[in-house]
Amino acid sequence: MARQRSGLLDKIVHRRALARWKAAARNAERADLSTLREQRSRARQLRGAVDQVVHVAESRLALPRVGSNNFAKPPSTKWSWRPALWRGPISPRGATGLRNGDHISDDIKVFHDCKVSEMTLRQIRNTREGDLAPFGLEMDVLGFDGSFLSVVIDLPADAADGLRKRDIVRVQGLIRTERPATVFARLNIKCGPNTENLVQELPLLDREVSVDFDLAYADLNENRIDGMWLDLIIEDPAMNQLRIRDLTFCRYPRADL
Repeated sequence: MARQRSGLLDKIVHRRALARWKAAARNAERADLSTLREQRSRARQLRGAVDQVVHVAESRLALPRVGSNNFAKPPSTKWSWRPALWRGPISPRGATGLRNGDHISDDIKVFHDCKVSEMTLRQIRNTREGDLAPFGLEMDVLGFDGSFLSVVIDLPADAADGLRKRDIVRVQGLIRTERPATVFARLNIKCGPNTENLVQELPLLDREVSVDFDLAYADLNENRIDGMWLDLIIEDPAMNQLRIRDLTFCRYPRADL
């Protein structure tokens, strides 16, 4: 109740102040110079504060909303997910000298076999008009003396609930490299003691990357599926930058023929 009363008073004060300034504008041509000088000083102070509020508000309101999980999904989607790194801020926001197996966030790790790590990673705030994800991931690689580099995303437990061979798992993202590079997506499905792997190369020339993993081609025991994870494997990563502005997953049934 107190908050509603305060909001009502703020509106009344704002309307009265706005009415006074409108009257001052109408009478500016006829006002005496001392009054006009005082009004100009107050107007300049007010304009500075108003311009700052408008600038910050337009900047923040133009950004994708923190926590957003909105993205395009196929019809009949049964499960969808955007990892936390692309939804909200992580701490720390960046890291250097990444070691093999280092965590970026709770569900994302980096694996490599470099003797000397010359990699840096940071979370970035997406600001482009077409961005749906609030945040992105940027990785810079200088020297690279290893044979592999991968970013591993652990999918949540509900990703595998009710998983069937007639399902398709779609991976979508906005992924760019500073110079041409080959990036593979490998979907790993754990079935008891075995792990089934499905691999596709990501078509980085497109504006949005989208690949479908058809589980009909996987040797799955539907009663023993324990979990899934995705590897993003970057070939020849030296002296390159990988930027992932968005990464989303969804699962939907294959259309009946």
